[in-house]
Amino acid sequence: MPVPTKARLVGELSAEFAGTMILILFGCGVVAQVVAGGALTDGGLGDHDSIAWAWGLGVVLGVHVAARVSGAHINPAVTLALAAFKGFPWSKVLPYALAQTAGAFVAALLVRWNYSEVLARADPGHTDKTEIVFSTLPGNGGLPISQLGAFRDQIIGTALLVLLIFAVTDLLNTPPGANMAPFIIGLIVVAIGMAWGTNAGYAINPARDLGPRLAAFLTGYGGAWRDQYGDLYFWVPIVGPLIGGLVGALLYRLLITPFLPAAEAEQKPGRVPAPDE
Repeated sequence: MPVPTKARLVGELSAEFAGTMILILFGCGVVAQVVAGGALTDGGLGDHDSIAWAWGLGVVLGVHVAARVSGAHINPAVTLALAAFKGFPWSKVLPYALAQTAGAFVAALLVRWNYSEVLARADPGHTDKTEIVFSTLPGNGGLPISQLGAFRDQIIGTALLVLLIFAVTDLLNTPPGANMAPFIIGLIVVAIGMAWGTNAGYAINPARDLGPRLAAFLTGYGGAWRDQYGDLYFWVPIVGPLIGGLVGALLYRLLITPFLPAAEAEQKPGRVPAPDE
């Protein structure tokens, strides 16, 4: 029996909520361990690489949770790009984004609660020293990066993310087989974190930043909406990724899509086109 449209949408939003929550539980959790826990143990609880790997694995696990039901966007920038270039219904863009942000918000509250003692000891004033556990700052709060530099960084990083997601999930290209797509997408996030994490903390996901930023603000981080210079900053990891996602999708559409084999030539996911196609 077909699932009613309303019930199907509820299920999709539930999946996006859960998938994004899983992502943030691992992502913000690892930053809390490294930043706050490390401050109390001479930096012995991890480093930048462990942060990059945990964020990537969070993506893998979040996608596995949500993929069958909603497609596992777990990122409003991805949802917007899919609507603009892949026929995803525009009517679902805002509901998906809200569900993703809500999942990130709840996950951040859980991280904040679980690490409350460590955060209070490492940073009693709840300043930007540990705000980066939840939300991003230019230069990760310590390097001389301007808002313009961070905005540029978020456009480039998210364009790279979405271009690669489109490549990995395009059945007319050479998508990974045996349900490996979530793992490959996770590796994409690891690579972006390792190569593009300096200027703005590679939010590359408006929900990933806005939900935890709101959670931080409501639990004692009064400066959560501003950067370390006192300027309003929260809009950068929202607007930058939304623009970047569209740029990445457009680049894939212009540079790759016209030269792929025709749809009727595709036989099954993972098929490698013959050299003469």
